[in-house]
Amino acid sequence: MSVETLALPKTKAILLDARDKEEYKISHLETAIRVGYKDFLLKETIAKLPKDKTKKIVVYCSLGIRSETIAHKLVKEGYTNVYNLYGGIFEWKNANFNVVDSVGRQTEKVHTYSKHWSKWLKKGKKVY
Repeated sequence: MSVETLALPKTKAILLDARDKEEYKISHLETAIRVGYKDFLLKETIAKLPKDKTKKIVVYCSLGIRSETIAHKLVKEGYTNVYNLYGGIFEWKNANFNVVDSVGRQTEKVHTYSKHWSKWLKKGKKVY
């Protein structure tokens, strides 16, 4: 799913953040639930989701690599409306959409995972 589609008012989705705790604390999409990647636990994640497996779920990470793996795991569990956010939080911020910090305040900061990956974040303040 593109960031533009997700940002449309009519797009209602459960947002899952597949990044590390440190990344999520710096900033995340508002209402996103952190499910992690290295520490991802399928049973715990399913407990946070509606019983209706047709609800729209959008998984994201920095660029879309980790979130794709998590999305596939949810599809294997029977979820039928799961999307990977194309370009992840980097593309979201590059398109001038808001992110929030650990207390829900808007921020310009985005954890870029490493210097290598930071080249993909064009807007906002890079944090390693």
